[in-house]
Amino acid sequence: MTDYLEILPLTREAFAPFGDIIEADPANMRLINGGTTERYHALAEPVVIGEPERLIFSIFRSKPRQFPYAVTMMERHPFASQSFSPMSGQPFLIAVSHDEDGRPGKPQVFLVQPHQGVNYFPKAWHHPLMAIGVVSDFLVVDRDNTSANYEEFFFETPYLIAEPSL
Repeated sequence: MTDYLEILPLTREAFAPFGDIIEADPANMRLINGGTTERYHALAEPVVIGEPERLIFSIFRSKPRQFPYAVTMMERHPFASQSFSPMSGQPFLIAVSHDEDGRPGKPQVFLVQPHQGVNYFPKAWHHPLMAIGVVSDFLVVDRDNTSANYEEFFFETPYLIAEPSL
């Protein structure tokens, strides 16, 4: 019988080893613009290590994954953080792994709500975008020259994700 990875709700505590959650947090709110705008301040901090120290904004358009979905690989970016903020009003999945001697361990899967984004720390193992149901756009902030900031690992045996219940 095949074991499936559990899909967990995305919480600050569970995601803390891998990065920041980007969402409106009342603890970080301040009023600006004459009281007409709520600013949720410093929710995540982009990080760049080494040259080039240039951060860029991009839009990634992701096709939906078909479920059950096999997680066959993980990636990481050793020299910079990478953030994903949904622009299409759709939930999506992320998978992250603790580092085990330079390779990813068993993935943990989280359901990210449409009002949340994530900022992966440098060197955090994660799976590429997993849109659910429809093509979805994401605002991505990461280091320019990403080919020099990219590592992959392929699992010998894939991990499976069942259809998420939304």
